[in-house]
Amino acid sequence: MDHGIHFISGLPRAGSTLLAALLRQNPALHAGMTSPVGSLFTAMLRELSQGNETAVFIDNDHRAALLHGLFDNYYHRIHPTQTVFDTNRLWTSKLPTLVDMFPSAKIICCVRHVPWILDSIERLIRRNRYELSKIFSFEPGGTVYSRIEGLGAGTGMAGFAWNALREAWFGEQADRLLLVTYETLTRSPQTALDAIYDFTGLPRFVHDTQNVSYDEAAEFDARLGTPGLHSVGKTIQPPVRRTILPPDLFRRFESDSFWQDPAQNLNNVRVV
Repeated sequence: MDHGIHFISGLPRAGSTLLAALLRQNPALHAGMTSPVGSLFTAMLRELSQGNETAVFIDNDHRAALLHGLFDNYYHRIHPTQTVFDTNRLWTSKLPTLVDMFPSAKIICCVRHVPWILDSIERLIRRNRYELSKIFSFEPGGTVYSRIEGLGAGTGMAGFAWNALREAWFGEQADRLLLVTYETLTRSPQTALDAIYDFTGLPRFVHDTQNVSYDEAAEFDARLGTPGLHSVGKTIQPPVRRTILPPDLFRRFESDSFWQDPAQNLNNVRVV
């Protein structure tokens, strides 16, 4: 029996781990931080392409079945009893394939005002001052300017996710998207959760937003040289603080939160 699958994607440092920690309070759901399925998915796509000389024996039906099998096999112990929410920022760049493979799937995209995403990452780097982070390829040099430039580049941690989200936002499958803002998730988490349940067609569940637990990320974050990257506090509180970014850097990204502009919402994507 397959209880279905949905996806969590969107921007980094925008609440996806917090959302997963909340969703997993519901015994009918499985959710977590970034799973290995996304990297396996892209690796298999590469091997199934014409870059592999044996691709002459592989047609699109084969490709679809093999890619679908990744999900079936990875979640084979979970699907008999739970609906899966698989997390990866790349999913918004693979929306046509996902919709073809999973016609009922929805993509929940966590978003946050972009300068505060960059502020949050820089804050982590400074907190872990004796560590070198994989986010910046363990390089010991650099300044806040070079770090933000790298994060915002098309292949950077924030830039790639932003580009992928815009691709989906303006794409033909935009009706599969629900954007959940970090502000709503941290100020009114049950409101965000109810919207997700309604959007996916799953029964609503009352969550304990003052007793949140997620303890699976410590070793993963340590290997990235970025302890705290996926940490979740026990109680949900919106951060209230001044930015540590230089004012010119903060201003540079202030207009990038495109979901706040109704004129850019050509596909009427719902934003919570």
